[in-house]
Amino acid sequence: MRPQAPPLSGTDIQPRPSNGTVGLTTGYSIVLPPGWRKIPIRHGTKAAIRNISEQAFARLPRHVSPDQAAPYRIRIEQRLTEMTRNARQAGGVDLYLPTEPVHGTVVPASFIVSCGTLPALRSIDNAQVISRLIAETEETGRVTIDGIAGVRSERTTDADARNGLLIGTLRVDYILPLPDHPGWWLIITFSTPGDGNPHGEFAKLLAQLFDSIMLTFRWTSDTVRDEQYGNGAE
Repeated sequence: MRPQAPPLSGTDIQPRPSNGTVGLTTGYSIVLPPGWRKIPIRHGTKAAIRNISEQAFARLPRHVSPDQAAPYRIRIEQRLTEMTRNARQAGGVDLYLPTEPVHGTVVPASFIVSCGTLPALRSIDNAQVISRLIAETEETGRVTIDGIAGVRSERTTDADARNGLLIGTLRVDYILPLPDHPGWWLIITFSTPGDGNPHGEFAKLLAQLFDSIMLTFRWTSDTVRDEQYGNGAE
């Protein structure tokens, strides 16, 4: 996929009041599990990162002084800044990740929503693109998300220190054509190392969680009313 500035505004889009008709697709909404947060990639990134670090700082025990907590806060902001920088270079729109422990456990997972074109497949229609992706990629199948046919693929990459891969990951991709924008595709990429074994049951459980999140995905348009799709990820 060639990274570009996509014709998509992510969940920040605030649909305008209308007469009930649906206009051009300009964004999407998605419902997140408790403890997950969104970091917008195209704008408002620094403020979102600062807000997350402040919340993490507030959860530290009272006996931890500000001076003791400062390095911890800096590491959080540096790590999130690096993640958002990489997502932006890949055409990212939004980054989602858990920022709070769930039932006392830190969830090692995240997913990125990206938008771009597929230049090599521009001359064929969406159905043919989907068929080719399924034929050429293992562990790939058809999915329908909010009425739009797309592709879901899954693959596992083992650690390979010689090539800079320090940990193995389980990765799940949803690839969907962007309605009303021919040639543009939305790619939602989830990854997790699991409990250190990307082939293990914990990694598979987290992938199932991501699939459940994708069941809440809805397209939004410039004329659809806010209440049609609920509150989304905010």
